[in-house]
Amino acid sequence: MSLTRNKAAKRGFAARPFTLWKEVAVAYLAPALTAGLGGVLSGQPELTTAAFTSIGATSAVVAFIVGGWLHRRGQPRRWTTSVPRPVITIGLGTAAAGIAGLAGWFASGWLPAHTSLPDAGWPERLRIDLPLSAALATTIVTWRWHGMASRQQK
Repeated sequence: MSLTRNKAAKRGFAARPFTLWKEVAVAYLAPALTAGLGGVLSGQPELTTAAFTSIGATSAVVAFIVGGWLHRRGQPRRWTTSVPRPVITIGLGTAAAGIAGLAGWFASGWLPAHTSLPDAGWPERLRIDLPLSAALATTIVTWRWHGMASRQQK
């Protein structure tokens, strides 16, 4: 056990390893439960539905993709650990939000025109739900992963 990990363990802060399935589960449950509760308490059934579909599912998928990319075969890419934690977190979060924003914009226009969806407002929510969920999931997973990867290299 390294000296820093040993000191942390003595203070009661054991370093937890980065476990992708746990990150994905939290990435789904945290926004789904909070947005779902917000929808229930505010009387917005469309928010409650979106919480468990477009918000939670987007967060889980993005956490899986970003976490898997960062933690590929357990070996971090050299540049991802050498870049300061806030820089890589903001950079990847912005990139994920941009990609998800484009996907949400495309899907909100394409789905009603090419499928037999009832006249619902939820496709319009995709323009907000997807980039917001992607940005939050990416920044949280990246922040947590970078902290773990930095500790392992010391």
